[in-house]
Amino acid sequence: MKLIGVDIGGTFTDLILADVAQAQTWIHKVPTTVEDPSIGMMAGIATLCQMAQTDYAAIEHVLHGTTIATNTLLTHDGARTGMITTQGYRDIVHIGRHQRPQHYSIMQDIPWQARPLVKRRDRKVVAERLDPKGQELTPLNEAEARAAILELKAAGVESIAICFLNSYFDSCHEDRVAALAQELFPEAFITTSASIFPQFREFERFTTACINAFVGPRVKRYIDNLSRRLKAQSMRGELHIMRSNGGVATAEVAGAQPVTLLLSGLAAGVLGGAAAGERSSRDRLITFDMGGTSTDIGLVTERGFAEATARDTWIAGYPVMVPMIDVHTIGAGGGSIAYVDEGGAFRVGPRSAGAEPGPVCYAKGGTEVTVTDANVVLNRLDPDHFLGGEMAIYPDRAFAAVQDLADRVGLDLYETAAGIVTIVNNNMANAIRSRTIQKGQDPRQFALVAQGGAGPLHAAEVARSLGIPEVIVPRYPGITSAMGLLTTDLKHDLIQNEFVLSTAPNLDKLNADLRSLEDQVKAQLRADGFSDDQMTLQRFADCRYVGQGYELRALIPGGELAETTLQEVWQQFHELHTAEYGHAFPENVVELVTLRVTGTGPMPKLAGLPVPTEGDVKDAWLKTAVTYFRVKGQLEKYSTNFFERDRLPVGGEIEGPAVIFQKDSTILLPPHSHTTVEANGNLLIRLAAESPVDQRVAIEAAVG
Repeated sequence: MKLIGVDIGGTFTDLILADVAQAQTWIHKVPTTVEDPSIGMMAGIATLCQMAQTDYAAIEHVLHGTTIATNTLLTHDGARTGMITTQGYRDIVHIGRHQRPQHYSIMQDIPWQARPLVKRRDRKVVAERLDPKGQELTPLNEAEARAAILELKAAGVESIAICFLNSYFDSCHEDRVAALAQELFPEAFITTSASIFPQFREFERFTTACINAFVGPRVKRYIDNLSRRLKAQSMRGELHIMRSNGGVATAEVAGAQPVTLLLSGLAAGVLGGAAAGERSSRDRLITFDMGGTSTDIGLVTERGFAEATARDTWIAGYPVMVPMIDVHTIGAGGGSIAYVDEGGAFRVGPRSAGAEPGPVCYAKGGTEVTVTDANVVLNRLDPDHFLGGEMAIYPDRAFAAVQDLADRVGLDLYETAAGIVTIVNNNMANAIRSRTIQKGQDPRQFALVAQGGAGPLHAAEVARSLGIPEVIVPRYPGITSAMGLLTTDLKHDLIQNEFVLSTAPNLDKLNADLRSLEDQVKAQLRADGFSDDQMTLQRFADCRYVGQGYELRALIPGGELAETTLQEVWQQFHELHTAEYGHAFPENVVELVTLRVTGTGPMPKLAGLPVPTEGDVKDAWLKTAVTYFRVKGQLEKYSTNFFERDRLPVGGEIEGPAVIFQKDSTILLPPHSHTTVEANGNLLIRLAAESPVDQRVAIEAAVG
């Protein structure tokens, strides 16, 4: 069985082809074709098939992570969207809540007000009303609904979001207006809030539906176009798209619910990092994915992936009420620009040179110093081995640009370059602290998984600053997101609001609602081609103390719910509350707010990675050269050994300082570190505490 994983980023499109039966893999990177990402993707697939000497018809599954939904929202370049809502609720998506991106600023622009997804003139109201229990108070006025649809059609909208009050209990009114819209305006992209995620909190639910409508037409066109391209090449493999929840969906489901793709590629990166950690028998991981523009940070514990809670699910300043892996992104990457701000402070990022014009050393028109240029000056990147020697870089240009910045900040050349790296490393370390220490987790109890094209170049120094003892570098760190696509399953999430108190649970209703959710999930999985014995179902309860604003998710044991089962749920909630907030109130009444059922259908997976098994570390050695490292606050020259990763044998060991080249990334071992090539293909870097500076590093010490 042959699988292809494709992750399309802002700069590069990463691809991997895996022959599961033969345990063989081929990787490739191509520049992303911004005007139509599917063009670059198809070109990359063609090259992969040539490398593997296979034809398109042999590919059974294409799994794809994409940033198209995210970029559409970030650039605010979506469809003109209309909205039909309950009379009196036209401005909910504008008013929002008291939460603001910057709590204490009186000068900020509120994203949903400064850049509304639906302009006020395109928000229409109709008479209808359900009470908080889903009982009809005011019947739907179909004449008003028809008029609203026709007004939006005449105005030239491409997409319509239908958002009614309390529709999470009963979607009958939303469904009827959607049917009318299909009849009167069939070319429009139609979204109902209850079909996306039937959750209370009107502002968040309405906004999520509006995001789906806003990005929907572009995402659906892209998916439809990609499907046609794949079929035109006689590829019989099914296309599946990565969703924010860490599972994949069919092209049809993904096209109808594009809001679930907002963290598509980022979620795949966490999955890839988790798979790498599992191969090294580590289950407490911080995934550290550093690319050209940004760094993405995820957390994996023995319980699995950290999932974003209702209070965390914000993207580009908008609340998003869909299940998603908790991934934190900051503007720190190889292309991050170093500059002196108006107050005279030396800063790095979040502004980036991107792929065009890129770092100065790319010689593509970039004139501002970047992190990549600083690494070139410190001799951590080599012009003969950049992107496997397939891309030229020009060190002299980097030296000139960094020297110009050094003159402005009053430092010498190498102190300036090292300062750039130190600042960006500290920025990334602070981001990791926000996802660990500030959430009650000790980073010293985790291993850091270095991912992305720039991650392995910075991971060891970032880990050392946090006291993290180990760094795992996957076999192909630069395409970890693409690899993550080959480790996941198809996944569906359904919910039902309950609002049940621990003092008076209605077991009959809870069991009936759980059975209903399970039946719906099974029906979806059957439609996707899975038999009942292939399915796995998990049940959860979102709970809170009475009066709290947000919930924590507890696992519901299998079988019929009973009083003893609920006691287990309440106890688990108290434990989760202690872990999250440092305290719990076991004597307080707990409210079960939402039932949740997650169903998965197994997808074929990447079984293993080929690694060299013979040879000697000496065979992988390339040269010795001087590089620069800051140890105990002092910047010093170090005699550093350079190696080629593809020739490192299993069990091979290297002492830092060292630089290891591979096509998709460069790995840095600072002084007082040690790496071992594991049988699974990972490099396991162990970091010792810094000892006094010792420059007596010889090639014999590293290669034996």
